Amino acid sequence: MSMESNMSKEKIIVALDVDSENQAVELVKKLSGEVGAFKVGLELFNSAGPAIFESLKKAGAEKIFYDAKMHDIPNTVASAMRAVMKHNLWMINMHCTGGSEMMKAGVEAVQKTATELGIEPPKLIGVTVLTSIDTMTLMDELRVSSGLVRYVVHLAKLAKSSGLDGVVASPMEIEYIREACGADFLIVTPGVRPAGAEVGDQKRVMTPAEAAAAGANYLVIGRPITRADDPIAAARSIASEIK
Repeated sequence: MSMESNMSKEKIIVALDVDSENQAVELVKKLSGEVGAFKVGLELFNSAGPAIFESLKKAGAEKIFYDAKMHDIPNTVASAMRAVMKHNLWMINMHCTGGSEMMKAGVEAVQKTATELGIEPPKLIGVTVLTSIDTMTLMDELRVSSGLVRYVVHLAKLAKSSGLDGVVASPMEIEYIREACGADFLIVTPGVRPAGAEVGDQKRVMTPAEAAAAGANYLVIGRPITRADDPIAAARSIASEIK
């Protein structure tokens, strides 16, 4: 496999949006050599519990992104981060809308606990605006009048100044975040669908090739891989598309 192909597959984070440990383990066994990382979200975590992390590591998952979306008072987020650290995960996220004090508390807790445990701290990522929310919802329901792109960029800058490593944002905002936050700021992109795939409940989407070209570091892809007749072939096809 060429170096370029290897770099392409490293960008893919497979969303294990399934409701059983067995399903998740089987997907990891199939895909561990084909993609860069695996995402554990609320469905799987609440179905299988925190033991899922060790099960996935045993199945071959070297990098696990815990899509925790923490959003609470600073002290609670700090305590939750300390508890999560024992699992030695690759990436964890929290909502930027919790504010800078909350984000800083999470960062501090992670860094301090990593030092105590003698491990590498996970990458901390801030969720900007969910990809299911469009401009009308943001303005009419949530009463954010600055406009979607401007608001996402504002949250990304807030995340960076609070010490986070990057953000989760839709493909539509990648280039604006990159311009505002620099080359080293990580951008993790859901709302990625191969050409011809169902969009589902996502509102702001791009193809993998478009998102990678726009500057995304990582692409979160679930159903187009996990529900494919041949998940390995689907993952390889997407890696090829990114390249």
